[in-house]
Amino acid sequence: MTTISMTVNGKAVSGEVEGRTLLSSFLREGLGLRGTHIGCETTQCGACAVHLDGQLVKSCSVLAMDAAGASVTSIEGMANGDGSLSVIQAAFQEHHGLQCGFCTPGMVMATAALLKVNAKPTETEVRHYLEGNMCRCTGYHNIVKAVMAASGQDVSAIAAE
Repeated sequence: MTTISMTVNGKAVSGEVEGRTLLSSFLREGLGLRGTHIGCETTQCGACAVHLDGQLVKSCSVLAMDAAGASVTSIEGMANGDGSLSVIQAAFQEHHGLQCGFCTPGMVMATAALLKVNAKPTETEVRHYLEGNMCRCTGYHNIVKAVMAASGQDVSAIAAE
């Protein structure tokens, strides 16, 4: 076992991990942050997406030891400081961008990463960017609407597929 330290959602944390411990497992089991979902453990679904030093990563593909000293933001760190929903989270709620909710943390994290580099993405750009995140329930239509709404754009013209 090795003791690692990092900043998670703005707070300094530390814990003991084995060399094979994934960042997703460290967040969930080591820190009790259950919002990071483990879907496939093969980087296919995106449910485990977090921000590592400001970059979107699938935490099932990162060893916890490799994140030592880094800054990690998980879905729990996306809310506003007062605990209210962020603009992105509120848009997902308002536009029904979730059903079962399993993919939602990863979708929110991916949306935040997209809007950081492209504040006003087109519908096509949103669909392309979210290709690495699987949703089994929604058909993506309302997720795309939520992303567009979070970027401050009019969603009334988004056609259902």
